[in-house]
Amino acid sequence: MPGMGWVVGLVAAVVLVSAYLTWTAARVDRLHARVTSAARALDAHLLRRAAAAAVLAEERGSIELYAAARIALDAEDDEREAAENDLTRQLRLVPLEPDDPAAEAVISASRRLALARQVHTDLVRDALSLRRRPLIRLLGMARKHEAPRYFDIDDPILNTRPGLSVG
Repeated sequence: MPGMGWVVGLVAAVVLVSAYLTWTAARVDRLHARVTSAARALDAHLLRRAAAAAVLAEERGSIELYAAARIALDAEDDEREAAENDLTRQLRLVPLEPDDPAAEAVISASRRLALARQVHTDLVRDALSLRRRPLIRLLGMARKHEAPRYFDIDDPILNTRPGLSVG
């Protein structure tokens, strides 16, 4: 049958387009799931750092640092970035010796927080970029997911060498 070739071609094209669209929709879902997971990890690292800072503040008798740590621990979502930035500023004012266990816990938590923040930022950037693609927008592939948000805080890495300024 001479007319069968175009039917096979059409079916193959439909199958390829369907496979691509299915793969793209799964990619959108996976990326948003990774953003959610990274946001949870970031939240956990923020809490660990604030708790470690509270312990350090109690050990050193620093009322300002303790207050900043408590505010960061208790902050609501819309206040969280400001509270974390304030905690970072307070931590930068405290001399941190890596051989002090309480200071080492804060330093370690801050390093892990910096990594978690970078992973979260990269995933949010990728998700937002994917959401802006014309095909994704046209077919509404991301509509079941809330648009991810950056968590914009100062770099949480702390100075562990006395005499050097961080800034």
